[in-house]
Amino acid sequence: VREAVVSTQSTGELHNQGYQCQVTCYEKQETPGGLWNLSWRTGTDSTGESVHCSMYRDLFSNGPKECLEFPEYTFLEHFGKDIPSYPPRAVLYDYLKGYWKRQGVKNEDILFRHVVRNVEYNENTGVFSVSVCNLVTEDTFVEEFDRLIVASGHFSVPNVPEFEGIETFTGRVLHSHDFRNSREFVGQRVVLVGSSYSAEDISLQLYKFGAEKLTISYRTNKMGFPWPDKIKEVELLTRIEGNTCYFKDGTSGEYDAIILCTGYKHSLPFMPKELRLLNDNQFNITNVYRNIQWYGMTEGKKDAGGRLFYLAMQDQEYSFTMFTLQAKWAVSVIKGLLIVPDRELCVKEANRMYKDNENIDDPIKEVDAQTAYVKQIAGDLNYTANTDCSQLFREWLSYKYADILTYRD
Repeated sequence: VREAVVSTQSTGELHNQGYQCQVTCYEKQETPGGLWNLSWRTGTDSTGESVHCSMYRDLFSNGPKECLEFPEYTFLEHFGKDIPSYPPRAVLYDYLKGYWKRQGVKNEDILFRHVVRNVEYNENTGVFSVSVCNLVTEDTFVEEFDRLIVASGHFSVPNVPEFEGIETFTGRVLHSHDFRNSREFVGQRVVLVGSSYSAEDISLQLYKFGAEKLTISYRTNKMGFPWPDKIKEVELLTRIEGNTCYFKDGTSGEYDAIILCTGYKHSLPFMPKELRLLNDNQFNITNVYRNIQWYGMTEGKKDAGGRLFYLAMQDQEYSFTMFTLQAKWAVSVIKGLLIVPDRELCVKEANRMYKDNENIDDPIKEVDAQTAYVKQIAGDLNYTANTDCSQLFREWLSYKYADILTYRD
C-alpha cells in the first residue's frame, strides 16, 4: 500500500504489522512539529509560503500536562524528574521530539520543505495523484498513492472578520495568529475580539507584561472568569472611528491596538472540493466516520472508498493522546488490522455523532463528550491504557473559575 501523509504532526504509527506500507510524508516547514515550531516571522516565510506558526514567546500550556501525556511515554520518563503541570512551549516541544524518537521517526523519513499543491482522486482506480512542490529547488512533481492521510491541522489560517470603520483605526490591528510578543504592548490599551482560548491567554499575557487596559469583546457569551481590574468583558465591537471603539452594549473607549482572537479556518486548498472538509470547528465533524475516515455524505461531496483520512481536525479538549489514537486508528484500518463496518453503517454513525453537537453546549459537556470519543477510539483498537482525563479537566476548569490569574500555580 502506497501511503501519503500531509504534514508531520501525526507520524510514527506505521509499524511492521498487517499490510506493508510504502510511506511518503510531506512537510511544508523545515522541521517537524507543526504549530509547536515557534517562528518570529508573520505573513510569509523565506520561501513565500504562509507562516504556519500561531504561537508566541512566553507561551505556557493552558491545560495540565497530565491531560496531554502519552500513556506509553510519560513526562517523567522523558525528563527523568517531575516537572510542573503547565510547562512552557519549548518544554512541550522537547517532549514531543522525545516521543517521535521513541517511535523511531527520523528526519530523513520526511520530505521537509515540500508543499502539496493539488490532489486528484481517480474513482475508477482508487488512486490519489498528489502534486508536490519542492520549496528549495522549486521543482514540481506528481506521485501516486493508494491511501491519503491529511494531518495539516486547522489552527494556522486566520478567520478575519470585518468591522465598520476598521480601516480608520489609528493603532495596530492584527490577528492572534500574528501575535508574537507581549512586550510590544506595554502601557497600551488593547481590545481583544473573541471569547475563547486565544483571547483568554493573550489577555493574561498582556496583563502580566504591563498593558494599561484590556477589553475583551465577545460575540455570544462572555468567558466569565474573575478578571483583575485591568481586564473587562464587553459585548461585540460594532464600529471604529479613529482610535475609538464602540461596542454593542453602548460602551466605547480609546485604544492603541486591536487583536482579533477570532479563530481559524479549515483551509485545505490542495484538496478537490468534493473531498474537502467543511469549515466546521465542532467536536464532531461531518462527512467522516469516527471523525477520521472520509465518506463524503453531504451535498456536493463524494466518497473516496474509505481511502482518505483526516486527523486532528475537530474542536479539542484532548490533544496529543487523541491525535495519536486517531493516527493509530487510521493506520490500523489501512494495514487491515481494524475492519470498519460497511459504508451504510459508517454513514449512519457519522451522522449520529454530528447531530450530537447540538447537546455539547458547555465546558463540562465538551469534556465528557470528547472523553467518550477518545474511549471509543481506544476501544476500537483494544488500547488498554487509561485515557480518561475527565476528572483532571474538571479540576482544571474549577481552578480557572476560582482564580484565572493563578490556576497554573
